[in-house]
Amino acid sequence: MQQFRNRPFTARSVIGSTLLGAHPPVLPVGVLVRSGELFGISEGTIRVALSRMVHKQELVQEADGRYALTGRLLLRQERQEAGRRPELVPWLGHWTTALVVTTRRSATDRSALRGHMQRMRMRELREGVWVRPDNLRIARMTQSPVDDCLWATMRPETDPVELAAWLWDLDAWAAEADELRKELSRWRRRARRTAAAEALAPGFVLSAAVLRHFNADPLLPPELLPAGWPGGRLREEYEAFDVEFLGLWRSFMGREDAWDH
Repeated sequence: MQQFRNRPFTARSVIGSTLLGAHPPVLPVGVLVRSGELFGISEGTIRVALSRMVHKQELVQEADGRYALTGRLLLRQERQEAGRRPELVPWLGHWTTALVVTTRRSATDRSALRGHMQRMRMRELREGVWVRPDNLRIARMTQSPVDDCLWATMRPETDPVELAAWLWDLDAWAAEADELRKELSRWRRRARRTAAAEALAPGFVLSAAVLRHFNADPLLPPELLPAGWPGGRLREEYEAFDVEFLGLWRSFMGREDAWDH
């Protein structure tokens, strides 16, 4: 559980994480520089990283000098929000199914398809057969990066609870969610006793860890989840954490619009 706290933040990851938390994901360079200061990263290093990210088409520099997410990082924010505030639909027992029908595919095409399916929170039942319960709006988006899938719905005869448990490691996700909930509670207690600058860096890292965990949530129907599933509680506690974190953030930045939702 120490992994996310010990994970080093580079200039690029600080910039990316800061913009991923902004809505819309557009911020002035001064805010990004101040984010770097929390991790001992110099202004020059941040500016070099900004230039490189623009060159890689991860960011765009706007006319007023602000930087905005673009490309795959913008898509990552959309997926992050889908995990944080998922749009679920009632589940009627059906599963979305994608069958790979093209036999000759390049390694690039295979990788693109796999990434697309994972972003849709689907799992590979067997080679070339991807499935998930049909309860998530994103799972109804049937356009893949390569046109080599036949899409259908199925109702498996096997026990759907057992199938879900076989496809996803639900116990591992729940265990980490419980640990993150404890970390959120600890941070909130410490933040009330320390200066904003001291609380922000660990809060920044913790926020990124929770959002990554939301991305790993399969977002299954309640009928398929183990008893005591902590997904809803983690989301509620993260929202409370986020209110306090953003208050400290604005205080540290000295401006109300430093990071708006």
